[in-house]
Amino acid sequence: MKVMVFVKADSDTEAGQMPSQELIEAMTAYNEALVEAGVLLAGEGLRSSSHGARVHFDGEARMVSDGPFAETKELVAGYWIWQVESLNDAISWAKKCPNPTGGKGQLEIRPLFEVDDFGEAFTPELREREERVRTRAADGR
Repeated sequence: MKVMVFVKADSDTEAGQMPSQELIEAMTAYNEALVEAGVLLAGEGLRSSSHGARVHFDGEARMVSDGPFAETKELVAGYWIWQVESLNDAISWAKKCPNPTGGKGQLEIRPLFEVDDFGEAFTPELREREERVRTRAADGR
């Protein structure tokens, strides 16, 4: 199963404060362990919400709001995508993570949808198209 692990933002990450060398070293070692175990598929840190934008939908209308997103209580500072055996396996890996903030922090683990989760609505033709899209995206085109 694939999961996305969200590293929750705090006031320091939203202020753009960079992690210490010690935390970068600890996270690098953790990422190396994830790779060696065949768990890590992708992962990145995210700039603060002041560097971002949101696109809001209301029917056919679209509205853009620029960050920062002060009205939001929970923001994401980074993420990983992992290939694990189960949610419990992901939890075990998350518990080994260096504390991303040094203080009170939080990781959120969410399973990704698998092809079969969509049922009959995801027809063989749509599956084939989706596979072509993913192949092209992986090839960078």
